Amino acid sequence: MKNLSSFVFILVAVLATTFSCKDEVTSDPANENQTISDEHPKLILTAQGVNDIRAQLGTIPIFDNTLAKVKEEIDAEIEAGIEVPIPKDYSGGYTHVRHKRNWVVLQKAGVLYQILDDEKYAKYVKDMLMQYEALYKTLPLHPKTRSYARGKLFWQCLNDSNWLVYVSQAYDCIYNYLSEEERNKLETNLFRPFADHISIDSPQFYQRVHNHSTWGNAAVGMIGLVMDDQELIDRALYGIKDLKLDATKKDDDGGFLNKDGKAGFLANIEEPFSPDGYYNEGPYYQRYAMYPFLIFAEGLHNVKPELKIFEYKEGVLLKSINALLNLSDADGDFFPLNDGQKGMSYYNSALVTAVDISYHYGDQDPGLLSIAKEQNQVLLDDSGLAVALGIKNGESKPFTKTSINLSDGQNGTQGGVAILRNENIELVFKYAAQGSSHGHYDKLSYSLYENGEEVIQDYGLARFVNIEQKGGGNYLKENKTWAKQTIAHNTLIQNENSHFNAKYDIGSQHHSVLHYFSSENENVQAASAKEPNAYPGTEMLRTMAVIKDEDFEKPYMLDIMKVTSASTNQYDFPFYYFGQVLQTNFEYKTKETLQALGSKNGYQHLYLEARAKANSDNSKFSWFNNNKFYTLTTVTNNNDELLFTRIGANDPEFNLRRDPALILRAKTTKNRIFVSVIEAHGSYSPVTESAKNSNSNIKKLDVVLDTEDYTAISITTINDNTKLFITSNTNASKEAKHNITINDKNYEWSGSYYFK
Repeated sequence: MKNLSSFVFILVAVLATTFSCKDEVTSDPANENQTISDEHPKLILTAQGVNDIRAQLGTIPIFDNTLAKVKEEIDAEIEAGIEVPIPKDYSGGYTHVRHKRNWVVLQKAGVLYQILDDEKYAKYVKDMLMQYEALYKTLPLHPKTRSYARGKLFWQCLNDSNWLVYVSQAYDCIYNYLSEEERNKLETNLFRPFADHISIDSPQFYQRVHNHSTWGNAAVGMIGLVMDDQELIDRALYGIKDLKLDATKKDDDGGFLNKDGKAGFLANIEEPFSPDGYYNEGPYYQRYAMYPFLIFAEGLHNVKPELKIFEYKEGVLLKSINALLNLSDADGDFFPLNDGQKGMSYYNSALVTAVDISYHYGDQDPGLLSIAKEQNQVLLDDSGLAVALGIKNGESKPFTKTSINLSDGQNGTQGGVAILRNENIELVFKYAAQGSSHGHYDKLSYSLYENGEEVIQDYGLARFVNIEQKGGGNYLKENKTWAKQTIAHNTLIQNENSHFNAKYDIGSQHHSVLHYFSSENENVQAASAKEPNAYPGTEMLRTMAVIKDEDFEKPYMLDIMKVTSASTNQYDFPFYYFGQVLQTNFEYKTKETLQALGSKNGYQHLYLEARAKANSDNSKFSWFNNNKFYTLTTVTNNNDELLFTRIGANDPEFNLRRDPALILRAKTTKNRIFVSVIEAHGSYSPVTESAKNSNSNIKKLDVVLDTEDYTAISITTINDNTKLFITSNTNASKEAKHNITINDKNYEWSGSYYFK
């Protein structure tokens, strides 16, 4: 759009002279006597919303700019002509991408018809829908057979559901433009068969608690709302009644089908969300699921207000948006927990929907307006108008992210995720439940960030989403052989076996348990959790803290992993860092020939690049990344090994990133305490070629007490200043009073930990 302001001025003038309300004009050029009722649009964009939007056009910059961009986009599509190809491809293939593009175009064109009152958009939607009607009634199942539930337009029912969620909105927008005969044709030959295939024909897809099913429920329900079909609406809300399924059959993600009989939209709200709004599959899939959750909820609110859907489960849908926004780093990228692709952020269109709906139907949090301003777009509907008006009126305030603990599980009793924030340092501590079929075997794992940059990483998923050349854009086999295995994460691995033997049916029965979370002290943000089931006979208690200390340039991470076991084991403790090795205080020998570290459980994908024996009480490793310096100081003994490894072994198609790790290995050990500090320090300027504060500030890290009840760690700086951190391993309530003696000195405190 070369001259946006001119466009908006002309648009407002035209709108002011050509209409006052869409519902007062005739709709179908084939039936000049038909009058549009006030029934449509009613789903997302409402008749009242259309009037309100038109009254404000030209005065709400973020809305006006979004409208102009959408108009330019859809005008180009109309000029290019309609294409509805016969389906044949996986994700990323031409026909897949074209049909995916069509669902977006249809939804936007329908909205433009309502806001601009330009018949060309309604005609375009009608003409494309008629082509889909002609095509759909001829289609068999999609020719690609990989999916556990094949669609017709797409290789999986999931994408068919995506299509119907968007297209139902387009149909609502042009409903009154169509003649009754045209509506009957579309509903009889396209929409009802489409909804039936997603649900009745594909129960293994539909009758579940899973993000796939949420899309299916929303698709069936939204078209039901538009058509005023109560049977479809009930099917969406409650699932298919009296349907028998094989409860032992698994889908392609390893999840059981209808194992406990729970299905439908309400079940998909009830079970995956904790009371805090955490979604058990993790933020990547929460982001994906939030669109159908919220867009269908908005439709239900507008058409069936008596359901009070935004109040369901104490308003968890709106709570979940705040939780999701807090599960992002300083740049707005979501933490890649479970199957999560890095780089997915709250700039995604699903989060535009989430922010706008949350603001409009929630408590109008002004912090959401600041995120909407960063997103630089709004929905072209009632909620987008509310956000645009809030921004216009100067109501925006910064969205502040602080340390937060998000419980997991339907009742908030299945572990959780703690995010510790202190200045520019963020630590993500995962002590959650399995995470449904997208969960990884990584109890008590963590990742560490500085100002949005990964310091210690979580690998995320092994998939090139929608890149056809890489496995059709779908999950690669390495997602199971590497990314889900415990060795791919920063946690404890016993005897080179993954937690729960990487068995979904075992892992889904267990969760870690919060020991304590503390964020009251601005200098010490701490969390502690137990995991007693990952390895039979072994219990892990991990306590993590991000500490701001005047003796250090930046806050540092303290990590205490206390392992007690009934048997003698080998323990591996990895650190997945980024960047280049700078310095160690141990001598390592590099390998001339690279070989895999092991043969299974993810170890087959790690090259062993160098090996060392620990030679002191503290092993130190410094590295350099993004012009910043980092140092790991970890407590070791002379029997420990230090292994430099790199991902990529047994990966002939180069599906995995070649990222490095340092692994601390303790052999022939029953009980062990792993204590580490990671410092972020200094910087380097390639322009002046000068390094600042490039060395560690820690002289000594020591375990001065370790009993069943308490663990005490002393941290001594190079200036001989010593701080003591004591964590309670048993009674860690905020009210608990403690009194212990260490090296003839008495320490008294109340609460979970002591630091001074």
